[in-house]
Amino acid sequence: MAASRHGLLRRQFDLTRALSEYHLERLEPEDFLREPVPRCWTVRPAAGGGWVPDWAETEPDPVPVPTIAWLSRHIGWWWGTAADHARGRVPRARTEVAWPGGEAAVRWLRELRADWLEALEGLGGDGLDAAAPFPWPDGSGHSVADMAAWGNAELMKNAAEIGQLRLLRAAGRA
Repeated sequence: MAASRHGLLRRQFDLTRALSEYHLERLEPEDFLREPVPRCWTVRPAAGGGWVPDWAETEPDPVPVPTIAWLSRHIGWWWGTAADHARGRVPRARTEVAWPGGEAAVRWLRELRADWLEALEGLGGDGLDAAAPFPWPDGSGHSVADMAAWGNAELMKNAAEIGQLRLLRAAGRA
C-alpha cells in the first residue's frame, strides 16, 4: 500500500512540476518584479544587499497580488522548509530564506525540487505514515503523506499564479 501511495504522490508531483516548468522556462527578466496592479506584494532591495519580501503577520483583506518574484520566494520558503522537515533537518525560518533574484530563482527552485524528491524517495511506508511536522501544528492528525500531497497542491497553485502573471504580461505586449 505504501508503494502505491508513494507512486501516486510521485506521479502527482511529476505532473505538477511539468506544469510549473512550462511557465518557469518561459519567464523573462522583466516578469519577476512586474507589478500588474497598485496593491502588490513583491521582494524589494535590502539596504545591505539581497531582497526583502513584503510580509504581514495577519493577512490583509484583500490580499495583495503577489509578483512572480514574491511567489518564487514563497515557493522556495515552503518547499525548502517541507524538505527540511521530511529529512529531519532543522527547518529554516521564513526570515532566513534568501531570494536569489530573477533567473537565479528558477535554478534555485530546480535545486529545491531535487532536494524534495530525494527527501520523498527516502521515505518508506512508515515514513509516509509518520505524523506531519509541517505545515500543520503538532497533533493535527495529518501524516507525511498529507504533507507531500499538500506540497503538490501548493506547487500547483503557485505555478498557476506565476503562469497567469506571465501570460498577462506576454498578452499585454502582443
